[in-house]
Amino acid sequence: MDLSTRFETLTTAHLADACLRAGLPVRCAPAATRAVVPGTRLLGPAVPARHVGSVDVFLEAFEQATAGGVLVVDNGGRLDESCVGDLVVLEARAAGLAGVVIWGLHRDTADIRAIGLPVFSLGSIPTGPLSLGPRVDGGAIVGTWRIGPADLVAGDDDGVVFLPRDRADELFTLAEGIRDTERRQAERIRAGEPLREQVRFSEFLAAREADPALTFRAHLRAVGGAIEE
Repeated sequence: MDLSTRFETLTTAHLADACLRAGLPVRCAPAATRAVVPGTRLLGPAVPARHVGSVDVFLEAFEQATAGGVLVVDNGGRLDESCVGDLVVLEARAAGLAGVVIWGLHRDTADIRAIGLPVFSLGSIPTGPLSLGPRVDGGAIVGTWRIGPADLVAGDDDGVVFLPRDRADELFTLAEGIRDTERRQAERIRAGEPLREQVRFSEFLAAREADPALTFRAHLRAVGGAIEE
């Protein structure tokens, strides 16, 4: 089963928890990064581009991109200009890309919604680029993270998370296990068994009395819980 199919029953939260379980950094786009159309989901390898005020950087990225990629646009998180509009999104769709993630703003919101390609950004503003700058190579920065072709991009209503492509299968397997455990826990709560009983919380409190260094996360691992990772 391919990753896109597996992602249909996962969330970015599951994948973020999988990174924790695997001992990897949890690399999320800034919290304000949201889909232009709520409910949008996105998965694909990163196609990075650092915006410098001109659309040619995106056209060049499309020339080199493979189908199913996600254009990841670095505009430094600027909130005074947009760097992606409807024509770029249309061209991304024509190039076979799966979507666009912007560390910055977009415009032409109504047209982007009509195009239907998933777009995530910090929001919108009417003005386009305000100035030209020198070309910068070396991937894209999103928040505090450097994103490149070796990364996989996943997005949903919780935001965007970046994963190392060479660990993707492992992380998806971990995420599926976390998902299944949480589903069982939810079913048991609905059936009348409180979560505190499921995770043997009273035992944790007693054990912590004896060992103040004991963390709840360590206790959860010991009893097979997954509510924190």
